[in-house]
Amino acid sequence: MKTADFDFQLPEELIAQTPLERRDASRLLTLDKTTGAVGHRHFYDLPQFLRPGDCLVLNDSRVLPARLIGHRPTGGACEVLLLVDKGENLWECLVRPGRKLKPGTQVLFGDGQLTATVEAELDDGKREVRFHYHGIFLEILEQLGKMPLPPYIKAELEDQERYQTVYSKVVGSAAAPTAGLHFTPELLEQIRKLGVKVCYVTLHVGLGTFRPVKAEDIQDHEMHSEFCMISQATADTINETKRNGGRVICVGTTSCRTVESFAEKDGTLAERSGWTSIFIYPGYRFKVLDALVTNFHLPQSTLIMLVSALAGRERVLAAYETAVQEGYRFFSFGDAMMIADFTEY
Repeated sequence: MKTADFDFQLPEELIAQTPLERRDASRLLTLDKTTGAVGHRHFYDLPQFLRPGDCLVLNDSRVLPARLIGHRPTGGACEVLLLVDKGENLWECLVRPGRKLKPGTQVLFGDGQLTATVEAELDDGKREVRFHYHGIFLEILEQLGKMPLPPYIKAELEDQERYQTVYSKVVGSAAAPTAGLHFTPELLEQIRKLGVKVCYVTLHVGLGTFRPVKAEDIQDHEMHSEFCMISQATADTINETKRNGGRVICVGTTSCRTVESFAEKDGTLAERSGWTSIFIYPGYRFKVLDALVTNFHLPQSTLIMLVSALAGRERVLAAYETAVQEGYRFFSFGDAMMIADFTEY
């Protein structure tokens, strides 16, 4: 199967640059994974498509405000993006301008409460940077850091919490699990009152999620790795849901990849953590997931390949074409879709 098979035309004006004022006011496209039938609702209508006994799986990873704007002692501006914590205050980073940030360069952030030294030059223009500070590093990042927004978002984010889910908890992501951005505490409470179980996994989203598939044949693509965790309580909830005939509905491709990575052949789960590089594309047989709530994804991305594995490439691309025609908002701050069997609705 070719990467080009997952292309579609998207007008640039449909790429959402800012979040809506109300999280759950986003539109919700429903796609029947068997028939391809499409419906148009709003995200606050989601409870209408849930049933008592279902289980909603959410990713509680929290985005690290990892984009630091600083300056060199000479006064030249620079930017450092934290990628991988290597311990002892040493981080693998992306830096700009790379030609100015050679090993030995000092960088100051804010009014000097955080400083750093570039220690080594790595492949792909990356650097090893050691940070110096007093206090708690995460607290300093919350003060000085900015959200590492995707490259297709050009607007500045006024409220950084809008790039966090309302249930974010475990700091570690370089990008938000964006399907969860539509939920409000009130909507989650409404869902629980329906008799739907809500449980959490953790997958720390890496910048590799934005990396394009360069291989002509998708099977030649080397998938990036991300760290994920599932608790025994969540495993028990999902196992019980499956035993009782309920549906496991993953919110976001990250939740999907976590449960599918750790599931046994019979679909059962147990407490586990580790790195996953699972690549889900058409032909994959889902062991746990029954339905998916997700955003609209980039053309030729591994994410549109994943949703095509659930509903079929032709049906997904037809739904995307409809979404474009109807003016849906795309990508991280855009609208949502739910892929399920809707024959009972």
